[in-house]
Amino acid sequence: MTNPATTTQQSGTIPVQPGPREVTGVTDGMKSGLGSGIEFGPGQAPGDVIPGAGPSGKPGSRPTVKLREAGPDDPPRYAPEWLELREPADAAARAHDLLDPLRMRLANLPGRSGIVIHDLGCGTGSMGRWLAPRLDGAQHWILHDRDPYLLHFAAVASPRSAADGSRVSVETRRGDIARLTPDALHGASLVTASALLDVLTREEIDTFAAACAGAGCPALLTLSVAGRVELTPSHPLDAELAEAFNDHQRRDGLLGPDAVTAAAEAFSEHGATVRLHPSPWRLGPEQAALTEQWLRGWVGAAVEERPELRAEADVYLTKRLAALAAGELRVTVHHVDLLALSRPVGGAS
Repeated sequence: MTNPATTTQQSGTIPVQPGPREVTGVTDGMKSGLGSGIEFGPGQAPGDVIPGAGPSGKPGSRPTVKLREAGPDDPPRYAPEWLELREPADAAARAHDLLDPLRMRLANLPGRSGIVIHDLGCGTGSMGRWLAPRLDGAQHWILHDRDPYLLHFAAVASPRSAADGSRVSVETRRGDIARLTPDALHGASLVTASALLDVLTREEIDTFAAACAGAGCPALLTLSVAGRVELTPSHPLDAELAEAFNDHQRRDGLLGPDAVTAAAEAFSEHGATVRLHPSPWRLGPEQAALTEQWLRGWVGAAVEERPELRAEADVYLTKRLAALAAGELRVTVHHVDLLALSRPVGGAS
């Protein structure tokens, strides 16, 4: 990362090389549900940084991380640099209007001295840093991710207090949400995820909705791509690149921009009350670094999907980056937030 330590918007810092020994008040995940805490490679001590983790990829791609123990066919994971870069825009975009109905539901939980929140695909923990200080009462966050390196970041930089000053604690679990079951969510008060639905298949979303319904817990799912972008000033190639990008997002059975609709249908079929709210990124000159990375990734994915666009896209990207450097480019990337209030179990109202 560029800076040795960067202060997050809400609390905590994201260090360059965090490890579990730097964490206070954090426990490894119990051996149940989605996984058994952070797993380490041969010869690694629990306090070691995962070797070989760092930015990798090809020109035009977003920063990603490839773990040394990952198989050759495993997809790269997002790098902390990219997740840190987008965190302020994510925080500004998330739908505050969904918080009041969520607070009402959590306030009506019977016989609870605190709430338990499962954050799926937590990355570096930006959802917790945004949401925990906006909820009252003691909170225990269970952070799930496939990537142990990102789990380190999330645990170290997690908030330590709620809106009313109550204690916030965290634990980490490494695992795959495709295996999510109601048993894994036993005792959960809330499930959260950010920028996750669009990288799931329809079957995985159905499994997810069924697990939440079976556990009777609400789900707050933010920043799912909506398949629409607006660039100002406009360009004749905008629509074709957007269409190619959306097709790229749907590769290998993933839902991409169709995910929010599929999730709303799945949760509704399981008896949940579903609320949707727009949560667009609005990127101007102040977000130039994020806009540049997004633009390179957006165009790169579109060209990967439609190689015949390469020559035009190269010229397009050069012009767009020049406009960005001159402070003349503005971009709106549309997302949708979803709150699903599943029917409670155990007498909750």
